[in-house]
Amino acid sequence: MKKLDIEKIKNAWGHSMRTYCLIAVTMLCITLPVQAQGETDLPPGTYTLDKSHASLVFHVSHLGFTNYTMTFDSFDATLALDPAQLEKASLRATINPASLDLPSPPEGFTDTILNDENWLNAKVFPEIIFISRQVEMTGEKTANVHGDLELLGVRKPVILETVFNGGYKGHPMDPNARIGFSATGTFKRSDFGMAYGLPEPGTTMGVGDEIHVVIEAEFTGPPLQEPDLSR
Repeated sequence: MKKLDIEKIKNAWGHSMRTYCLIAVTMLCITLPVQAQGETDLPPGTYTLDKSHASLVFHVSHLGFTNYTMTFDSFDATLALDPAQLEKASLRATINPASLDLPSPPEGFTDTILNDENWLNAKVFPEIIFISRQVEMTGEKTANVHGDLELLGVRKPVILETVFNGGYKGHPMDPNARIGFSATGTFKRSDFGMAYGLPEPGTTMGVGDEIHVVIEAEFTGPPLQEPDLSR
């Protein structure tokens, strides 16, 4: 009886190790082609936001005690890009202000922020728009993206400090080109006419003027081109 139990354990262990090795080899085969690709291998064209791999986060000072954090859950972006000439890229992004997500808001607070004319006034201004005007390369994979932000019907220049995280031209598990960026930026809400609740000069007792933006975004592009086997 004891011998039978030991044999079962040996068989189970052997099966587990074979399964583990198979998974490891499979993952290695998948990732090696990706790691071997350089940014210059990426195809030029139109890249669209992969909304399942993107986030749009804002921070604003609350009484100087914390940086209150909020997100927008509905946004989109289109990027015209030649990876060999990143400085010529152009971006258009839109945000639905009604998709604002606040952490554990008091009853009625979200509705006030969304619809009050002192805040987002989303029923009157149902879209926030960013359009890039210039890409200023600051390093091999970093850039300042200069653009216009339209909020509450007011358009003002904003700079996004951006890092190109890389990408690939596609592989069997993900047959479209894919690229990723991280970006941060700052603007003053008062520049757009949103001045309600600002602290008195020299104090922090209120809602801060500076809005800090943190963006993580992946884009998908042209499909992976099958090799021409006729040559």
